[in-house]
Amino acid sequence: MGQKVNPIANRLGIIRGWDSSWYGGKEFPAKLVEDAKIRKYLGARLAKASVSKIVIERTLKLVTVTISTSRPGIIIGKGGAEVDKLKEELRKLTGKDVQINIFEVKRPELDAVIVSNNIARQVEGRISYRRAIKTTIAPTMRVGGEGVKIQISGRVGGAEMARSESYKEGRIPLHTFRADIDYNLAEALTKVGLLGVKVWICNGEVYAKRDLSPIVGMSASAAGRGGDDRRGGGRDDRRGGRDDRRGARRGGRDDRRGGRNSNNQ
Repeated sequence: MGQKVNPIANRLGIIRGWDSSWYGGKEFPAKLVEDAKIRKYLGARLAKASVSKIVIERTLKLVTVTISTSRPGIIIGKGGAEVDKLKEELRKLTGKDVQINIFEVKRPELDAVIVSNNIARQVEGRISYRRAIKTTIAPTMRVGGEGVKIQISGRVGGAEMARSESYKEGRIPLHTFRADIDYNLAEALTKVGLLGVKVWICNGEVYAKRDLSPIVGMSASAAGRGGDDRRGGGRDDRRGGRDDRRGARRGGRDDRRGGRNSNNQ
């Protein structure tokens, strides 16, 4: 079963939550179509922003759209101008008030959506699929992934007959429900036809009871200058720490010299 079912759908309600969080009632079909429109529009509008996940929550009059991305600066824009423009576009699309939250993906190497789209864009740019896959597997394992599997299917390398090739490193326990496996299918439109890129990434196993909110564990990215202030502060703190350590070393040397002089006397 684990080999045939989408690993994310297979774990819904166990260790994964739903990307749409609302109650439809009699308006369920209309809201479902509206969700699909929002996701399709944002997918095309933010194609270069490395979007990982779009979570949609609804209240009586408000639609809250949470965008997870590894490049929040592109979506936020200068002084938050791009977010305001995007909010207005979504308001026209849905006819409702829209609130946008942006979350930063700290480790994009462990996100299957970002990894698969990255490989697909490289293949479209005529980079060798073997090189694109192998240069992707190494960083994923280095940042803490327990396993990664990548499968590319279609007229790979311009061959006359379509085939599938798989590359795997580490462990991918598809039948283990507590295993946190991220999965995505991306498509690369090449001159010889459409290639499918599937990515499975194992991020370890979940033993404790987990909050099923899809945005749990993410940190809100700061708009505008907030990120710069945070970086600057961090650098200053590190420099201050280095100066303190240097001062301590110099003080220790002076103490030792003072001890030698007193012994000589």
